Amino acid sequence: MGDQPIWEQIRSSLIQHYYQLFDNDRTQLDTMSIDASCLTWEGQQFQGKAAIAGKLSSLPFQKIQQSLMAQDHQPTPDSCIISMVVGQLTVDEDPIMRFHQMFLLKNINDAWACTSAVFRLALHDFG
Repeated sequence: MGDQPIWEQIRSSLIQHYYQLFDNDRTQLDTMSIDASCLTWEGQQFQGKAAIAGKLSSLPFQKIQQSLMAQDHQPTPDSCIISMVVGQLTVDEDPIMRFHQMFLLKNINDAWACTSAVFRLALHDFG
């Protein structure tokens, strides 16, 4: 891990932690955001810890399992990290669906937080 740039090390642990919480206890995801954080979920926008936690906790499924297929990360000029995740998920007993999620991670008071996230299911086939 020491050979990786710092943004790769940070994103690895934060992204893994996010999906572990999402799959096992979505009520804990508010620990990864701040009051100014924003989430766009399938085109709906939510701002602030409470609104984001409310949306994620109210998703209408009992069980979810996600498999991350690809991740791309890069530092930004203002010392943030932007991360793009592509994966598959299974919700309850539904068929496998593909998804894309983008995160903007920022160091605030020596702790990393997700200040922005965008999620979309990849349901469209334009081919």
